[in-house]
Amino acid sequence: MPEGPCLIDARDGLSVLFRLLRDEGHKVIGPTVRDGAIVYDALDGIEDLPIGRTDEQDGGHYRLKDRGDGAFFGFSVGPQSFKRFLHVPTQELWRAERDSGGVLTINPVETAPPRYAFIGIRACEIHAIAIQDKVLKDGLHRDTHYAARREDNLFIAVNCGQAGGTCFCVSMKTGPAVTRDFDLALTELMDSESHSFLVEAGSERGEALLAQLPGRDADADDVRRAHETVENTASQMGRDMESATVPDLLRRNLEHPRWDEVAERCLSCGNCTQVCPTCFCTTTVDASDLTGAQASRSRHWDSCFTLDFSYLHGGSVRHSTKSRYRQWMTHKLSSWVDQFGTSGCVGCGRCITWCPVGIDITEEVRAIRESEGGQ
Repeated sequence: MPEGPCLIDARDGLSVLFRLLRDEGHKVIGPTVRDGAIVYDALDGIEDLPIGRTDEQDGGHYRLKDRGDGAFFGFSVGPQSFKRFLHVPTQELWRAERDSGGVLTINPVETAPPRYAFIGIRACEIHAIAIQDKVLKDGLHRDTHYAARREDNLFIAVNCGQAGGTCFCVSMKTGPAVTRDFDLALTELMDSESHSFLVEAGSERGEALLAQLPGRDADADDVRRAHETVENTASQMGRDMESATVPDLLRRNLEHPRWDEVAERCLSCGNCTQVCPTCFCTTTVDASDLTGAQASRSRHWDSCFTLDFSYLHGGSVRHSTKSRYRQWMTHKLSSWVDQFGTSGCVGCGRCITWCPVGIDITEEVRAIRESEGGQ
């Protein structure tokens, strides 16, 4: 059994890892190409991975491109996060049925999720799941459905080998190196002569998997190359944001004219909240059949950008696009810290990439800061 990091052949070692995960009864979820984007879905084997593909990202811009090599994880992140498997977009909460005697029975919906193994999960996404854990699993109001889906996950993480055009995880101290809550961490190493993964275990379950992988103990040169790969990624961030002082900055500027300027561009479409790996807002929908014999209640993802989201008796609290964008950004970067002890942003850049008009959260912070004479 390896005493420390192990070096495995990229194709053969990864194939064995997939087999081990399936043999243990896990449903393997990871990146694959569909509809012109890299998304997360169930994988049968390494052939389903985006081999040799990369992504080009900027504000309101996403394109897949060929890398010209056989990299398995040579991209940053796509429109989806692993949130969709844990805090699912639609969750039935209960069903009610009326029998022939008119007696109504209400039954909660029990969740029996698969045993997930998430492969290709990045450092920023692990931090995002930790944030959702704090809100939905470990908080005062425990979400039993979410908690059940978090019960028996395996995290096969990947240290990022390239930064996306809208990434700023270094600013948020959430990447690009995986440092917490992983079972195995892979660093992809490629040159003209070899293609391999440096594999590190982060848990007892990870050590048991690592012991079964075909490979050799990593030497000092392997470790150095892996370290340089991550350091190079850290130096390539597409965006940056001085995050430590942002909460106070936004609190001081709730009536700043910049909110009006961004509102002129914002479509209130909610794309930023749908692609965000930490947003957790939901609404509930009740439904019944035509006879009144059956009814159900379901929970669905919602967005603070919708007019009805802030509806109270008598009307909506936030009528304007300005107020809704300000609520999202100040909650994400400021009041979230007061509520949960951490920022609600992990620097993945998805909200920038998938905004139809390219609104950039880092640029909005910078504009407000510079108006105060800051840099």
